[in-house]
Amino acid sequence: MGRRADLPGVADLPRPGSTADRDCHDLHVDMDAFNASVEIRERPELVGRPVVVAGGSNPAGNRGVVLSASYQARAFGVRSAMPVAHARRLCPQAEFIPPHFPRYAEVSRGVMALFREITPLVEPLSLDEAFLDVAGSLRRLGMRPAGIGEWIRGQVYDAHRVTCSVGVGPSKFIAKLASGLSKPDGLLVVPADGVLEFLHPLPVSALWGVGERTAQVLRKLGCATVADVAIAPLPALRRSLGVVCAQHLHDLANGRDERRVVPDMPEKSVGAEETFAHDVVDRAVLKRELLRLVERCTAALRGRDLRGRRIALKIRYPDFTTVSRSRTLADPTDSAHRVFAVATELLDGNLPPGTAVRLLGVRVELLVRGAVAEQLTLDGDSVSAYWSDVERAADAARSRFGGAAVRLATLLETPGISGGGDEQSPESGNQIG
Repeated sequence: MGRRADLPGVADLPRPGSTADRDCHDLHVDMDAFNASVEIRERPELVGRPVVVAGGSNPAGNRGVVLSASYQARAFGVRSAMPVAHARRLCPQAEFIPPHFPRYAEVSRGVMALFREITPLVEPLSLDEAFLDVAGSLRRLGMRPAGIGEWIRGQVYDAHRVTCSVGVGPSKFIAKLASGLSKPDGLLVVPADGVLEFLHPLPVSALWGVGERTAQVLRKLGCATVADVAIAPLPALRRSLGVVCAQHLHDLANGRDERRVVPDMPEKSVGAEETFAHDVVDRAVLKRELLRLVERCTAALRGRDLRGRRIALKIRYPDFTTVSRSRTLADPTDSAHRVFAVATELLDGNLPPGTAVRLLGVRVELLVRGAVAEQLTLDGDSVSAYWSDVERAADAARSRFGGAAVRLATLLETPGISGGGDEQSPESGNQIG
């Protein structure tokens, strides 16, 4: 997680009484403005400038959302998940760049592989952050936890030219909070004997799971800081927050977090969706945009060595009514060709003619990891294996030469129309299909 705007910076933190990292075996590594940093790496002329990765790189594309913002853009108030139109008003001089997901997946694979050289206990949370339990690696590496954190920061930058922040602590909660508070490009150790001194002066929003609504409830109870939650009577917390939430926050406020690092937690689904810059009725245009989404989704699957059996389609109408439909396959796939065929059938079967669409999304669920033999059939589905090989070759070309290197011919007809699109008008490239 990035550092919350209402939390202090490292310079503002109360300094723990001890600097020892003994018993601090949990690390949380969080890439700094990951997507934006990767884009800046590819375009050095953007170094030091406000950069926003988001859909809608043209003036009409104001219905997308910000995916990532450089720290220069954040200084103007630009934040992830902010509408692009708002971000443009806050920072009109920013460079708005569409996302290149295969490129981010490639960097993520390299970073996660580096983590696994240190310890097998790596729990990825997303492409750009992970927990590491380094207790079993200290003797082998001859390093202390803080030294491992510094080594990781140096290796990530040397190998990928992007920076990360590292939190070191006695639990996952403390390590994650420490990494967010040390951003950007920093390291913060919270000693086991300094947890409460570190936690208690912080605002209640520092507690994992406290959003604006929960924070309002806590403030009504007189809880402004973590210390207030720690000493609040549990019965009062339970009445206002419920038994489970109250116990969770009370434990965290008192420095208790028994969760361990669980390597390779299974991902439940991978998907992509777009809010269009204007409502779309044309069925051919919708199918072309659906193909863009399927390409993004399946590229992410292949980048994470995942396949899925259930294809889900999401449609949102101009009045914000949203419907979801899905179909389960006989065997898992990562092929854009196959996913698009199913998604198109779902679109045709569930969208009445002449109906306008505000948002379109596709998701692959029931995931499995690793190679899975696809059942050959007599109805033409056996071409999936061929398409999978073609798509993997295209992934490799795009990650090396950029998103325009290899593209489906259908997507060369026009640039993306969506407010959250990831495609630019092609300058050159090979055509497939």
